[in-house]
Amino acid sequence: MKRSYLAIGLILLVLLIDQTVKIWVKLNMKIGDSFNFFGKGHDWFQIYFTENPGMAFGLELGGDYGKLALSLFRIVAVGFITYYLYILCKQKKSLGLVASIALIWAGAVGNILDSIFYGLIFSGSLHQVATVTAFGEGYASFLHGKVVDMLHFPLIEGHYPRWFPFVGGQGFKFFEPIFNIADTSISVGVGMVIVFYRRFFNDTKPTSSAPNLYKEETDEASTEILTDGGKTETDAKNEPLLEVDTDLIVEKAAEADKIMPEDEKKDSQKDDKNENL
Repeated sequence: MKRSYLAIGLILLVLLIDQTVKIWVKLNMKIGDSFNFFGKGHDWFQIYFTENPGMAFGLELGGDYGKLALSLFRIVAVGFITYYLYILCKQKKSLGLVASIALIWAGAVGNILDSIFYGLIFSGSLHQVATVTAFGEGYASFLHGKVVDMLHFPLIEGHYPRWFPFVGGQGFKFFEPIFNIADTSISVGVGMVIVFYRRFFNDTKPTSSAPNLYKEETDEASTEILTDGGKTETDAKNEPLLEVDTDLIVEKAAEADKIMPEDEKKDSQKDDKNENL
């Protein structure tokens, strides 16, 4: 599967779901409205409409200049992520790593679209349901739009014990932050990188051809081992066997007989006579 197809598919899917949900909430709910997603009695998952002028999960960076700085930072960050994602696809890196970075990219762009366009095309949602306006006549200027959040999971609600320092007796709610699909996409992408970091970035594994290369090198090296005669084992094996010169052996034996001592000759002659008797 091509990495680029996977990345583009994930990005389009996340952006489609994220923007569809946001636009529906913006055009059908007022800020502060909520309902249980699974109906009455299922308070643990709510659609709760709020607008976030700052960062993810309801965190804020105060003032108009803070909002502008955050929007510009998001745009620059998306530029770097785009280049990094291109490199990953070109170098055919792990599918899991490509998917993780694509999710982060999609989430960042999803929130950037809110900041760029929502203030230009929607009216305010405070105490009223927003409407679509003429371009540029919305509730905010370019790059100052607010991010729409709606996912709320108040799984546990209660009060801190009175003896608890600083917040004793106060109510608490878990999970209190309200977020959106884009925030979720970013969190999942970052989580995948953290959990599977070693698998994504471990490029030291030997290739399947390494054992064969090692065997070929050792075989080649073994043929270069020299014998005592200064020849390689291969040359020694291929060299023909020495031929035996029988005439030379007879000649040497005759010479040895000539230089045999007189006593040994006499004894030899006696032994020959005894045998003849």
